[in-house]
Amino acid sequence: MNHPSRAHLNPALLRGLTRARRTGPGLPALPGLSRRRTLQAGGAAAAALALSACGVGGQQRDPEADADYWADKEETGSLRWANWPLYMDPERTQLAQFKESTGTDVEYHEDVQEAASFFGQIQPKLANGDDIGYDLMTLPNGFEFSKLVELGYVVQLDHARLPNFAEHAGEVYKNSAYDPGNKYSVPYTSGITGIAYNADYVDREITSIADLWDTAFEGKVGMFADPQEIANFGLLLNGVDPADSTREDWEAAAEKLREQRESGVVRAYYDQDFIQPLTNGDLWLTMAWSGDIYQQNAEEGTNLKFVIPEEGATLWTDNLLIPFTSRAPVDAIKLMDFLYDPEIATGLTEYISYIPPVPNAQEVMAEWADAEDDGERAEALRELAESNLVFPEESDYQRLHNYVALETDQQDEFSSIFQAITQS
Repeated sequence: MNHPSRAHLNPALLRGLTRARRTGPGLPALPGLSRRRTLQAGGAAAAALALSACGVGGQQRDPEADADYWADKEETGSLRWANWPLYMDPERTQLAQFKESTGTDVEYHEDVQEAASFFGQIQPKLANGDDIGYDLMTLPNGFEFSKLVELGYVVQLDHARLPNFAEHAGEVYKNSAYDPGNKYSVPYTSGITGIAYNADYVDREITSIADLWDTAFEGKVGMFADPQEIANFGLLLNGVDPADSTREDWEAAAEKLREQRESGVVRAYYDQDFIQPLTNGDLWLTMAWSGDIYQQNAEEGTNLKFVIPEEGATLWTDNLLIPFTSRAPVDAIKLMDFLYDPEIATGLTEYISYIPPVPNAQEVMAEWADAEDDGERAEALRELAESNLVFPEESDYQRLHNYVALETDQQDEFSSIFQAITQS
């Protein structure tokens, strides 16, 4: 498969349109605060997931149908993409680059507001074999991802059409526990669930998940409400790898989390709104997402600390998938691969401030900083390139884990165990 060279791209599109958002007033809301909201089944999302699951039974598609899926597929010259809000700059720079490079138009829809409700929206159509209105979609690893794969609603990828992915994707993104061998997906961006603390109130270095249980921080600890997020911290505290965990391990982790709650150290269980309490001192330390902390420090001048605890932390990933009813799968997979060009991945990273699946984006970003005439933008690019929150080191990756991998018939049981902690 021929892939267009970067030399064919307009230099103005290559760097000129992608601007850091950390300049001046009137900035849009932080993507982390809008994007990382209750991605799995927690609170209202659990209700949406339960409702969506009612129509799942008996609607499974045979994955073997993918054996000859790509044989007769051709480009159409356009595709429709459902993504999260604030996951690409307002000028849609990378889509303009894709259009210039390939001639393909992209209808871009910020229609994924929450994973469970989006699944509930598309599942009945997929069960009927109907067009869902999208040829490409972005969803996190987690309950909904597992359901889509198990039901056969997303197609197996033709990796012969993904040369950029093969060449430039980081090894950690090529064989995840939730999608071994990237059979159904490639990552769009990732982040770390670790611990953030406000050094204005915490007079020691925070290094351990156990610090979230310390009664010295009574009423000042934040925990996440999402079952998959909080479960990982309970498991890791107990020395259990989430990938190898059992029902017995889940119960033991829940008991540890129950002890934490009953000790009085937890101020609240948060869906997403932990940044302001952490900044103003209502929280002193909390479970947190890496990109949110980076953005808050960069845009507000705060000095919040983020750590990957010694027991480990969570690496979550938002993934690109193609529904089996796609009208333009060849165009969709072509865009998937285009996003793995290091220059393109760098532009996305500058805006999103989460972890790109393309390690070479760090080198490109440093080159952009050196070549940039705008001093403020050069500084912002250099800070991004040097941040372990955006470009983790290999030693960081060694301590990161995916969510617990669950079959559909395990998800309700798993959720109920941990919701009993956060919703009581």
